[in-house]
Amino acid sequence: MAATGPCFSVAGFCPALVRSCLTPSSSSSGKMKSNPVPNLTRRFAVSTEQVQIKTEATTTSFPDNERLKMERLENETQEKKIPLLWELAEAEKKHRKSMKDYFEESKDLIRSDGGPPRWFSPLECGSRLDKSPLLLYLPGIDGVGLGLIKQHYSLGKIFDIWCLHIPVKDRTSFTELVKLVERTVRLENCRSPNRLIYLVGESLGACLAIAVAARNPAIDLVLILANPGTSFKKSQLEPLMPLLALLPDQLQLGLPHILSLMTGDPLKMMMDNVTKGVPLQLTVGELSQDVAAMSSYLSVMGDILPRETLLWKLHLLKSASAFANSRLHAVKAQTLILSSGKDQLLPSQEEGQRLQHLLPNCENRLFSDCGHFLLLEDEVDLANIIMGTSFYRRGAYHDYVSDYVPPSPYEFKKIYESVRLIRLATSPVMLSTFEDGKIVRGLAGVPSEGPVLYVGYHMLLGFELAPMVSQFFFERNILLRGIAHPSMFRRLKEGRLPPMSQYDIFRVMGAVPVSGTLFYKLLSSKAHVLLYPGGVREACHRKGEAYKLFWPEHSEFVRMAARFGAKIVPFGVVGEDDFFEVFFDYDDQMKVPFLRDYIIDIAKESKSVRTEENGEVGNQDMHLPGVLPKFPGRFYYYFGKPIETQGRKELKDREKAHELYLEVKSEVEKCLSFLKEKRESDPYRYLLSRLSYQAMHGITSEVPTFEL
Repeated sequence: MAATGPCFSVAGFCPALVRSCLTPSSSSSGKMKSNPVPNLTRRFAVSTEQVQIKTEATTTSFPDNERLKMERLENETQEKKIPLLWELAEAEKKHRKSMKDYFEESKDLIRSDGGPPRWFSPLECGSRLDKSPLLLYLPGIDGVGLGLIKQHYSLGKIFDIWCLHIPVKDRTSFTELVKLVERTVRLENCRSPNRLIYLVGESLGACLAIAVAARNPAIDLVLILANPGTSFKKSQLEPLMPLLALLPDQLQLGLPHILSLMTGDPLKMMMDNVTKGVPLQLTVGELSQDVAAMSSYLSVMGDILPRETLLWKLHLLKSASAFANSRLHAVKAQTLILSSGKDQLLPSQEEGQRLQHLLPNCENRLFSDCGHFLLLEDEVDLANIIMGTSFYRRGAYHDYVSDYVPPSPYEFKKIYESVRLIRLATSPVMLSTFEDGKIVRGLAGVPSEGPVLYVGYHMLLGFELAPMVSQFFFERNILLRGIAHPSMFRRLKEGRLPPMSQYDIFRVMGAVPVSGTLFYKLLSSKAHVLLYPGGVREACHRKGEAYKLFWPEHSEFVRMAARFGAKIVPFGVVGEDDFFEVFFDYDDQMKVPFLRDYIIDIAKESKSVRTEENGEVGNQDMHLPGVLPKFPGRFYYYFGKPIETQGRKELKDREKAHELYLEVKSEVEKCLSFLKEKRESDPYRYLLSRLSYQAMHGITSEVPTFEL
């Protein structure tokens, strides 16, 4: 792509996509003059006061290109026998930029740098969603504005992105930067009052975001703060400032220090890739290339932050920290803190915890192995983080249905690889049933078109979820929207429950809190919905209760499914008793005073469910059963024959609906009985026999099972 260079813009004018033009620049006197655009690669959409042209071909042709690309890839993958999903993931990976792109494009930006700070919009960030929010990126001490470069492709699908560029020689004060960003925010809010504005800031930029939010509490803002500079006084930077002023210009930061800042922990990155199955030789080679590339661009770092500029930025950060800290009490905006565990510049981990307690509507996420430049880390996908924390919204409130965006093939592949060891240990066998009653291995028998409601047995602690949900997406491109416990989404107070971050992956994969309204919305949108009537009572069952259903006496879902003509697929899953045996259950724990208090405290931290039910079904107290591990067996899933509700007017009657409810429950019990019987004839039921088979046929080979 050819590109223009960045140019002066008045805050509030929308970045325009341009191919070639005369760019206005600013002299020291503040007068405007026209200069030819240098012949660079076109990477940025430029915002100017005069130019407001948007090249339609850049955005409108994309869906057609994607469709043609998918058709071509599908034909190629049929010949190569490579999953289409992985081919699409690799194609998407090629669109994502790297550290090399960061340095190359930084060189373009600072080559003829001058004038005041201004906004630019990367051309690859053309959002394809209606009513996409505006995302304003506020850079850290580098000031280049390319801190999101690895995120442009994914974020550009769901946001309209503007990036702030602060030229190397610019000496605008912090208060003037606040006014510049504030002016943009107010103009855009005035232009589109119902359009949400996100402020994404790193270190210095995070202080800018806090300051703007504090001064504009009436504007609906969402703050995403990566390693905020509010911890400056606690860092090692402040005492270094006098020393930096005495250093000669020729003395640059050392290579090891630069690498630690840019990559976090290279060894950890390498071991993560090995765990995912990437060959060690390839992993080491890629890491060596990254190190060599970064070492070759050290001069660019010197151009971005020469000694005088670095000293100015540190003074700027000091004043920004003081300004932001003095106004934290006025911040009302929804805030997400992203903290690095290995930040060499700021004590970001401790600062994230401090801000979480000070800000009223704030969540914190820790990235233990990341360095200061968090958003340039390979393992950090900001779009995924925003989805996983339920921070993406296009209105005043987050809607779990209309605001949900499924993971892309590249994002899903990373999730799929993260549960690789679980799949290897459980070697799941999945059976499905066609409408004519034929049972097949795999998921070919489940309906393709929604709405579909999957109703089944909840295994101990929900261990069946990861292999099942990932396999549905991988094999059938079906996203199961699970109805989940409210504690995974919102807490009444913090305490003994696991941190919210542990449930981010469920939200990324489409889980929603249990709610009749959301159930209605999912079915009306023709979704594939996953429902466990047994809930927590089934997933935290007692000793000797494996494969026993704890369903309410009255139907919860049949009439709703019938209203939208949803097909109901009963299913069972067995295998937990080949991995664990419960020896210390709820009844035992309630006899121990401190454990009883622990369980009661947990119940107070989240919204209660099934309060109207009596007996064991209504007992939805969460606890962790004591289990003894067994030598690993295997997970078996059986999805029964789909039950049609379309056109069945009799299901409006409560009694008829209850009859179907009992039929579904009976079918689930039959699925469980079928699997318990058939697994006895599986020669590869246990781990050693499967490992022996895979040693002969390849670790990725599908292990056989019993005959159908």
